[in-house]
Amino acid sequence: MALYFQQQLENSDNIAMEEKPKELKTPLTSFASINEDLVKNIVRRLPASSFASAARVSKSWNQICNQILSKPKFASACSLSQDEKVALEEVVNKVLSEPIRPHFAIANVIGSEVDLSEKLDFLATKLGSQTPIVVSCASGIMGRDAVTGEHREVMLEEYWVDGESNSCFGIILTVGFLPGLIVDAIPLLQPRKVHQPALVDEFVMNIRHYAASVSGWASPVGIILFGDDGADQKPVMEKLDHAMSRDTVIVGEERTQFLYQSGVRSRNDYERSEYFPAAVALVFARDRDKPRGTGEIQLHAALSSGVSAIGPRYKAVSVRKIGSETGRTTMLTARREGEQEILDGQRILDDINNELVDQIGRPDLYIGVTEQRKCLIGSEKSRVLTFLVFHGVMGGDQEYLFADGDGIRTGDYFQFYHSDPTSALSSCSEVSKNFRKLKLDWSSRNCLQAGVSDNVCNQEVVGGFVFSCCGRGESFFERCNVDSSPFLDNFPGVPMAGVFCRGEIGRGFSSLDADEGPEERALHRCLHVYSTAYLLVSYTPAPPS
Repeated sequence: MALYFQQQLENSDNIAMEEKPKELKTPLTSFASINEDLVKNIVRRLPASSFASAARVSKSWNQICNQILSKPKFASACSLSQDEKVALEEVVNKVLSEPIRPHFAIANVIGSEVDLSEKLDFLATKLGSQTPIVVSCASGIMGRDAVTGEHREVMLEEYWVDGESNSCFGIILTVGFLPGLIVDAIPLLQPRKVHQPALVDEFVMNIRHYAASVSGWASPVGIILFGDDGADQKPVMEKLDHAMSRDTVIVGEERTQFLYQSGVRSRNDYERSEYFPAAVALVFARDRDKPRGTGEIQLHAALSSGVSAIGPRYKAVSVRKIGSETGRTTMLTARREGEQEILDGQRILDDINNELVDQIGRPDLYIGVTEQRKCLIGSEKSRVLTFLVFHGVMGGDQEYLFADGDGIRTGDYFQFYHSDPTSALSSCSEVSKNFRKLKLDWSSRNCLQAGVSDNVCNQEVVGGFVFSCCGRGESFFERCNVDSSPFLDNFPGVPMAGVFCRGEIGRGFSSLDADEGPEERALHRCLHVYSTAYLLVSYTPAPPS
C-alpha cells in the first residue's frame, strides 16, 4: 500500500520542493477517508520528494507532515566511484530517502579535474533553486557510505599511484533541516582587478544585516566559512572575530575551491560581474518568527590541536616582505626573549632542530606569532585584539628566517610549534571526554527539571561537522578514524560529515576546549594548523504549553 501511495503522489503533481504549501481544489479523494494515524505511518516512510508532495495535498496532510518533521534533522552520506554520476546519485538518493525539507546543503568532493558547476546544478535541481548550497573541493572526506553504512575516512592522496590519478571520485553530501533557524549563503566579494583587496567590511556588515533582519540580533548563531585558495582569510577572520558576539561559532575551510547557491538570486550573479567570491559564509541565524512549540537549536564547538610548542620565545627585530606568484614570504631576524643578541635564520633553526632531535620523523615547523592589532568595521569604534597567528617555516640562512605569509611586524613575539601526533591523539581524547561530559550534563539537568529518577535526556545532538587538517588522518596517527572518534564514540547514530582541508577555521571553542591557562584563553585564534575543529548541533524541545 505504501508503494501505491507513493506512486499516486508522484503522479498527482510535480511541485518543486521549495514551493509554499497550498490547499488543492480537488484533493485525492481515494485517500480522503484514510485514518490519520495510518496516513502518518505511511507518510513518514516516504522519500523527501514524495513527502513534499504529500504536504501539498491538503491542510490536514500538511499538518501531519509538520508533526513528522517537528524537530531538526540531518542527512549525510558519502560515496566513492570511478563514475561521478553514480556517486552523486547515490548520495542524493540516500539523503533524500526519508522525509526532510532542505534548509541548506554542503557537498565536498575529492578527485582530479572535478567540474563543480555540474555538481551544483544537479544538487539545485534535486534540492530546490532557493536552497543555500555550497560545493567545495577537499583533500579528503569522512562519513558513512551511502550503500554500506560503513564509516570511512578517505584522503585524496590515496587516489594517486606513482604520481598519476586513478580517476576515482568521492563525495560527501549533507542536507539539514533546522526549524527555528534561517540559513543563507553570503559571499565575500573581491574585485577581479589585480591587487585589489576583498570587500571585507561589506561582507561582515552583510552578515550582520542579514542576521538582524531575521532574528533581531546582529550576530548569527554560527557560520560555516569556505575560503578561496587564492585569497587571504586572515583579515576576514580578524574582522569577523571582532564584529561577532563571542557566542557565534565559526568553523570551516581556509583554502579551497568552491561554488555556491544563495537563496537570494542577486547573490548568485558573480560570474558575470567584476567581482569574484573570495569566500562564502553559510550563515545560521535564529528565526524570530518561528512557530510556537519550536524548540531551541544550539551549536557547540571543540578543537583538537595537533601542534606542540618548542624552544624559547623570540622577538622579531628586522622584518622584510617579498611577494611572488605563489604568495608572500616574510624574512626576519630575532632575539630570544630577555636577550640582546640578534640571531639569523640559521642560528634560530639550529637551536630548534637540536630540541627536535628526539622526535620521530621530520615534523612540520611553524611559528606562532602573537599579534596585537587594531580592528574596526567601517567607521565604527576600533578595539585592539591579540591574535595567535601561525606561519609555516620555509627555511633559513645566515641572514634571515623565512616564514610563509605576511602580517608579522617588528616587535612581535613568536614561538616555534611542530606537528605532533602524540599531542593530537591526547587532544582528541580530551575532546571526546568533553563531549561525554556534555551528554552527562544534559542528562542530569533534564532529569532534575523533569523531577524523574531515570536517565531521560531531552536535549540531543542531531548532527555535526568535522574540519580536519589534511596532514592528519591515518598516515599521521598510524591508525584509522582518529579524527572522527570523538563524534563516533559519543554520538554513534547521529549523522556526521567531515573533510580533510588546507587550513582549519575555528572560533568559539571556549565551552568545550581542553584546559588552558588564562594567557592562552586571552589570545584570539581563528586559523589553525594540524588541528581538527568539531561542530555539534543540538536540539532542546520546547517545554509543554
